[in-house]
Amino acid sequence: MSTVNTNDKTDPAATSETPKKDDIAHRPYEDVLALLLGTMVVSLGVTLYSESILVTGSTAGAALLIEHATGLSFGVIFFVINLPFYWLAFKRMGKAFTIKTFIAVGLVSAFSKLTPMLVEFNTLNPIYAAVAGGALMGIGLLMLFRHRAGLGGVNILALYLQENFNIRAGYFQLAVDMAILVCAFLTLPFDKVLLSILGAVILNLIIALNHRPGRYFTAR
Repeated sequence: MSTVNTNDKTDPAATSETPKKDDIAHRPYEDVLALLLGTMVVSLGVTLYSESILVTGSTAGAALLIEHATGLSFGVIFFVINLPFYWLAFKRMGKAFTIKTFIAVGLVSAFSKLTPMLVEFNTLNPIYAAVAGGALMGIGLLMLFRHRAGLGGVNILALYLQENFNIRAGYFQLAVDMAILVCAFLTLPFDKVLLSILGAVILNLIIALNHRPGRYFTAR
């Protein structure tokens, strides 16, 4: 029969320590950089979509569809649609998440207007725009998610469902985006909607494959 040497300090089980919250928490400057870089990447993807006349999903896509159908301002529609989701964010996700999400939405709005002034496309293949734009928005959202931020609307509901009901945020958003993009057939050419669907699949698969329940949200 073998015996256990309790003085053996090389035993991994004896030396391993459970990480403390302070050891893994994001520092304020890390959150600031994530908000800036994440929203900048998302805005570049939005610019690719705008230049190619594509549509994205989530509340932004819904607001765009309503704008096309009614002529109302996108900014007003987008703000009104997001109001109940900000309430959910504050009640269920916390004050910090709500504040960072509000800031992220403002930054995307600003960067989306600024980017076309700084970047000019002489040639932009719509297939490339759909793939690259969807990937950029997915990567940008992933950065925001990992720092407990989102872009309002469906992002907030998706994160809430993932944290409380173990439903993958990416898969839920994909289902919502598909519903919005189906409605886009009423306002956009058939080929543009198909490319928009391709971009939505890429965007949400990036989130679904890289942002899983139980990860990253220990850092507050």
